[in-house]
Amino acid sequence: MANIPHIANEEDYNLALARMDEIFHAAIGTREGDERDLLFDLIEAYEERHHPVNLPSVPAAIEFHMEQLGLTPGDLAPLLGSQKVATAVLSGKMDITIAMARALHKHWGIPAEVLLQEPSDNIKRGITEPAIL
Repeated sequence: MANIPHIANEEDYNLALARMDEIFHAAIGTREGDERDLLFDLIEAYEERHHPVNLPSVPAAIEFHMEQLGLTPGDLAPLLGSQKVATAVLSGKMDITIAMARALHKHWGIPAEVLLQEPSDNIKRGITEPAIL
């Protein structure tokens, strides 16, 4: 087993990923299988600290689910109250309410964690146009 007591930096991280590639298909209960499980935990912990994955914005999550379910903005309107509200939410000009979040979670299965995240900085500051990146 390779000596990787922890992953302290990007070099250690890359070495751990390379080793994981080598032993990925190791059988459970073998020495390499145990090493793979340990490496997985170490890599996951390092990635959470140094390469966090942010939640998608509410509009992005809604658009993704619409695409996956073959739905249109017209299908969103009944869940949010009106076409005008649906358009404002999708454009990022309006934040969703708790009732809207419940409906989107119940009917479309969008994770509550995504729907209940803090409003975007633009909405908090009253900016209605999306920031240009």
